[in-house]
Amino acid sequence: MSRAFVKEDSNAPEEPRKRHPSGRPNYVTPGGRAWLEGRVEKLAAQRSALLGEKRMDEPRALRLSQTELDLAYYEAQLKRSILVDNRGLSASDVRFGAAVSVKEEDGTVREFYIVGEDEADADAGRLNWASPLAGALLGAVPGKKVSVPRKSGDIRLEVVSVRYPKH
Repeated sequence: MSRAFVKEDSNAPEEPRKRHPSGRPNYVTPGGRAWLEGRVEKLAAQRSALLGEKRMDEPRALRLSQTELDLAYYEAQLKRSILVDNRGLSASDVRFGAAVSVKEEDGTVREFYIVGEDEADADAGRLNWASPLAGALLGAVPGKKVSVPRKSGDIRLEVVSVRYPKH
């Protein structure tokens, strides 16, 4: 094997990665807007601290570059955010900001929250509103069965309940 394609130093820092917005509207919940504001504040403070250090070695310069890229992304996301405040809404259909309980075919009940793209966290059940699963749930009411297409076969779910948390 040619050594030209083998990374010699596995501890070498990688290049900074630029985040790109999805191009879809940036809907956010009130919690998502607060999270974006906090993220911008944290990154701005981190940038100031990195700029304040006297010696700029390569790892620090890379951290600064990544921080600046992230700060630019989150500032832009905050500026283009569209607040959708459905807290406490008394609607029976699934909309942005809803907490949706669904029953899987095996009887397992799970709860998902429909949120903005930067708020999404699949492990916490927080679904990006534009994801296939959220798309299948949007507009559904309790008792409705939805199908989510997957490569390995469709997933079928029944909407059990829809609520709009007040926080």
